[in-house]
Amino acid sequence: MSNDLLTSPVCAQALKTLCELGAFFHDKGWSYGTSSNYSAVLSRNPLRLLITASGRDKSRLTARDFVIVDETGMPLSPGMAKPSAETHLHVVASLAGAGATLHTHSVWGTLLSDLYAEEHGFAIEGYEMLKGLDGVATHETEKWVEIFENTQNIPDLAALVRTRLADPAKPLRHGYLIRGHGLYTWGKDLDDARRHIEIFEFLFEVLGRRLSIPAH
Repeated sequence: MSNDLLTSPVCAQALKTLCELGAFFHDKGWSYGTSSNYSAVLSRNPLRLLITASGRDKSRLTARDFVIVDETGMPLSPGMAKPSAETHLHVVASLAGAGATLHTHSVWGTLLSDLYAEEHGFAIEGYEMLKGLDGVATHETEKWVEIFENTQNIPDLAALVRTRLADPAKPLRHGYLIRGHGLYTWGKDLDDARRHIEIFEFLFEVLGRRLSIPAH
């Protein structure tokens, strides 16, 4: 199964796109060094997820820097590379319907995640760029960006994110920040997820720069 997936046109296209995204995000300053991780769903039933391997330079990704995991986050083959330490966060997003999940470590996202950590998030409203988020039709929208505490216990964090994604009253949508860490966002496919990265990172920089301008 894993060999069939690795040589499939779906996997080949996902690999090409993810390698290009790594270089693009690095150039934008959102994925320096070995930070960040990216994934794309290859199949739903059973879930098969293509994800970056642990500790890889995102500016120069190749097919050797990815691994296919199942719904438990385990590689399909013992010979595959070790998946990202944050694989479970990608799995829960995929099980909730995401076709792709992207994670960046930008300066502005990191700073805002620390600045607003005690409030567990912050609101962004009134900006035209909000319409780039899936389902948002007007700039007259308040987007709450939730912040989770950073932890090395990724399964526990994934369980918390899963609960928020399934919240019947106010489900987690579009993305979230991890304190002192970075942004997680997703979409129905890689194009959607990339757009959400660009929208969030633009808005984070706008908010950060606005806060740095002295009040008159």
